[in-house]
Amino acid sequence: MTDQGHKPENVDGRKKRWEPNRTRKVRSKKSYDQKKMEHLVSDDKPVYRGELDPRQKEPDRKPRSISFSEQKIMNKAARLAELEAGDDAAAKLVSHSDFREFYEHNSASPGRLAALYATQQVRRRNAFAQQIIEASIDTSKLAPEDRAFATLLTLGVVSTSGALDNVINRCIQSPRDIKPDVRDAIRISTYEIIFLKKAPHAAVDQGVELVRAVAPSAANLGNAVLHRILECSDKFPFGDPKTDIEALALMCAFPVWLAKQLVNDLGAQAAYQLMQASNKPAPLYIHVNSLQATDAEIVDLFAEVGCELKPGSSGGIEVAGCFLVPNARSLADGRIQRLFSQGKILASDASAQSVASCVLEGEKPSTVLEVGAGRGTKTIMLQSLSNAKFGEQLTLTCMDSHGFKTDLLRDRAKQYGVDVNDFVTGNAARLDAIMGDRSFDMIFIDAPCSGLGTLRRHHEIRWRLQPEQVTDLANVQLSLLKSAAGHVNEGGHIVYSTCTVTYEENNGVVKSFLESEEGKGFKLVPVNGKACFTAQLTDGSPDAHFCAKFERVG
Repeated sequence: MTDQGHKPENVDGRKKRWEPNRTRKVRSKKSYDQKKMEHLVSDDKPVYRGELDPRQKEPDRKPRSISFSEQKIMNKAARLAELEAGDDAAAKLVSHSDFREFYEHNSASPGRLAALYATQQVRRRNAFAQQIIEASIDTSKLAPEDRAFATLLTLGVVSTSGALDNVINRCIQSPRDIKPDVRDAIRISTYEIIFLKKAPHAAVDQGVELVRAVAPSAANLGNAVLHRILECSDKFPFGDPKTDIEALALMCAFPVWLAKQLVNDLGAQAAYQLMQASNKPAPLYIHVNSLQATDAEIVDLFAEVGCELKPGSSGGIEVAGCFLVPNARSLADGRIQRLFSQGKILASDASAQSVASCVLEGEKPSTVLEVGAGRGTKTIMLQSLSNAKFGEQLTLTCMDSHGFKTDLLRDRAKQYGVDVNDFVTGNAARLDAIMGDRSFDMIFIDAPCSGLGTLRRHHEIRWRLQPEQVTDLANVQLSLLKSAAGHVNEGGHIVYSTCTVTYEENNGVVKSFLESEEGKGFKLVPVNGKACFTAQLTDGSPDAHFCAKFERVG
């Protein structure tokens, strides 16, 4: 075992150079397969099933009337309320496990054991952290404070896993000799030491107990590694983040290739702000469905439960019905939860609401096609905003590549009082084969993307995304625009949106479309008085989104 904790250099002793225009190509067969692209460009495969979206995974369960994001928010609110209520609330929970039964005898705290179980499941199943938390930690018999701590550790470790491995590998002679389960245990204590700044004694002792839980014979190894990590922690991130991109990436817990790309695309200051903000909790916004409730009604009810709603905005756009919820605990109140089930409110980031409002800027379109409707959050907001602005709903066709999402959208549309004239399941890159000669005044493309503007809500993306996927996603996005071009009426519009920040997926796709044969009959028109809508991610801000609008002129 060698101590590399004090060496910012490479193994050969040379200082790594920052070369911002070069990215290291890493291909993971597990998370990405080139055949997915071949599937998309093959004419005999007309249905796109979301193969390139790293966030999409079709669940094997029936549709729910409340969206996953809304349910997660209410789960978090319930945990916060339980934490305030104390042990009485915890005693009422139905128990299925305290997680100790899964491990060897140890003295690790309940919250840390729960986090160990959850992070192991994320790794073994290539699963999403929030789903594992909801299925295990949220339903356990742990005390509220232990559930809250387990959730904090799980999301933190998943978000920083690559950086944690960097630190761990510096402190052991042969990193490959650490078995995955042991590494899972060491990651938790490394996160506590490096990012939470927990008391060293507690972090190391508990880390050893976590190692003992998965491999008793490795407890001494775990003790040695954790003490080395503790010794080198004051030198983290092993360089000057102001001049060394690798140190900056490590400090912000981002892959080096992604940090370089963000700096190249956004500039150093904006990239740093995005990376810093991505490690902090996201604010909570709701949208008031004008089809079922008034703003005043909802504001008054939140006030009754002790929460003063604040008007929300993003990118300079104030959206009707958009409110910031300063106190997430209010969502645990039964009166507020009923608002969701009654279709009066839904959870949606302010930037997503601003994008929906951009679709309806100007006169009411006669017919609208929504591409990538998914579970229908923007569908609901489109019709709510149309009702508030024009006094009636849109003539709307919704399209998605997943049949289960279309089924869920049907249920949610009914719940929220939303009219959808036609539901279509198919590949939007092959609209000619699906739509025939149908055309629309407005086509709204909510494109599949790398999701880098939503890292606070999707903790796995930064480490699962590979450099080549950004290019491949941009190609898919361009194909959606080209396909839509032939189905827009003269004088009609295409609104193209993403929730990412890369130049290649945003401005790059816009440029490529306008220069393409299909885009020759279109011009870029202003959005909210600007060339396009952009919402940057900073501390406390809404998510980062992008939106551009094209008009067919010939």
